[in-house]
Amino acid sequence: MLQPARRRLDALATPGVPASVGATLGAYVRLTKPRVIELLLVTAVPPMVLAARGVPSGWLVLAVVVGGALAAGGANTINCWIERDRDQLMRRTHGRPLPTGEIVPSHALVFGVLLNVAAFAYLWAAANLLAASLAIAATLFYVFVYTVWLKPRTVQNIVIGGAAGAVPALVGWAAVTGRVGAPAWVLFAVVFSWTPAHFWALAMKYRDDYAAAGIPMLPVVAGTRTTTRQIAGYAAVTVVTTLLLGVFTRVGPVYLAAAAVLGATFVVAAIRLLRDPSPQRAIRFFTLSNLYLMLVFAAVAVDALL
Repeated sequence: MLQPARRRLDALATPGVPASVGATLGAYVRLTKPRVIELLLVTAVPPMVLAARGVPSGWLVLAVVVGGALAAGGANTINCWIERDRDQLMRRTHGRPLPTGEIVPSHALVFGVLLNVAAFAYLWAAANLLAASLAIAATLFYVFVYTVWLKPRTVQNIVIGGAAGAVPALVGWAAVTGRVGAPAWVLFAVVFSWTPAHFWALAMKYRDDYAAAGIPMLPVVAGTRTTTRQIAGYAAVTVVTTLLLGVFTRVGPVYLAAAAVLGATFVVAAIRLLRDPSPQRAIRFFTLSNLYLMLVFAAVAVDALL
């Protein structure tokens, strides 16, 4: 079904009038999905502060930020290469560099692979082998398990595939301690349980896009009512998981208060979406979910510093 789109895409990517250097560099940057990278790094640095019980080495933080950005950018680039035909069918993604022909597909693939090679080498040299291996494992999981296997086949794609986006919490902890402790796994679980509610809200907004591309996202397969119930359920699980951090490590009142207040706000927003499942409210919930996760992880760092 997608072969005609692939042929059109390859035709678009045939070199023609050379683009400016700035435009080409900008297109490569867009392939890495910088906004996604920002969120992933937010979940990597606070676990470092918690593991160190203070401010970690600046060079180590730089290693995790740069290495994590390279790995995530490489994974996102390879994802764009794999999904270039489906992206052309969706309004939300048809303007990406591969569907528009700004970058030759083979060049994008090489770029994505090189970013991950650089990420592994840098994290191994500047942090440790465990942190580097976890970062690359996340890329492999995201590319082969989520993008290639789960996403086009099952409505549970983002539930299982969300594990890839939760790995930065483990990378940050491993960079400081050389192992993965129980608190890191709790923070991993926070991101893992948060991901379905976050992404399904976006899928509600772009339900027609996913249907056109033949991607079995929950709103397409099960409908709006089921999706909003699942979002509310996962929001509640996420809040409970944030509070479990105090069971496995010492946290103070700053974190507990922040987790409780932010959690209540998150759940109330999910309930409002359940009552009014409009695309407008869905995208507001999606935006709020980003802010919620960032503030919860910020509270982890602030509490550890205090």
